[in-house]
Amino acid sequence: MSELDRPRRLKSLPDAAASRALTSLVLEGREDPPWRTLEKAAQPLPDDSERWDTEPLRYLFEEAMGRFGPRPTGADAWLAPRLHATLRLTRRESADPGVWNHLALCVAPDFVRFRWGGSGARRVAASRFLGPWHTQCFSRLWWAAEIFRNGQDYESVVTACSNQDVFHTSLHMDIFQYRPIAQSLVRMLRSGAIRPTTRDVIDFSAAVAAAGGTLVFESLAPDTGQDADALKDWIDDREREADVPLDRLPVGPKEGRVSPSVMEALIPELEKIYAEAPWRARRRRRPVEESPAKSLVD
Repeated sequence: MSELDRPRRLKSLPDAAASRALTSLVLEGREDPPWRTLEKAAQPLPDDSERWDTEPLRYLFEEAMGRFGPRPTGADAWLAPRLHATLRLTRRESADPGVWNHLALCVAPDFVRFRWGGSGARRVAASRFLGPWHTQCFSRLWWAAEIFRNGQDYESVVTACSNQDVFHTSLHMDIFQYRPIAQSLVRMLRSGAIRPTTRDVIDFSAAVAAAGGTLVFESLAPDTGQDADALKDWIDDREREADVPLDRLPVGPKEGRVSPSVMEALIPELEKIYAEAPWRARRRRRPVEESPAKSLVD
């Protein structure tokens, strides 16, 4: 899809129309989605804001493909904060799957194939074009930035998105949508309290999710919630600002910051929960001479 051969405005594409376009030829990268046909089924977004212009988004995707050609997974940590700061949405707006369908099938199917199709020989899973919010190519990045940002600061997003197990495990657990828990995961990864391995990230996520049913995290570490006015100001500023910077992080909305005192109260409790998780205790007690075969099925 060339620069001239693409929609100029982002729209909402219904699931039914998107699903019909995901033929084997499209998923295998041998054919582009029929975006002009899909445009007829897509609905305009509710206002004429500049934030629906696709040119800044295409600029980001082209840059990401150029920077991370040999290692597409590396694009996640770079692109997530910049996508969030370019496509300024409320959480309600971002919950519309049609926006992500249109972005993937009409605006940037080449990026979906780049990120998920390897050299082009591998078939891309349909869920990367049309799928749950934590799986779809672009919505997973936007939501990761929203969940893991610390107010205006996207540094924690870079840490979270540099670990693919955070995407595969933590991102779609309800407990991590509570911002103090998300920030705790990031800080514990940085400090080494959680090693950046698949087993450790999964263990921590499972331990916190299990404890969430009995421990009232809100009483220990209250979340300030969303500031609707600050978010609106940030969204409105989109039309007055230039494109997001490529070599330094953009600035997020002035809301959603977790205070240091909250983290000081919460992290020791989470470290204790993590250390005392029953399956981790069993592994620590496992005899050294135990066979590898038994370890694999424990």
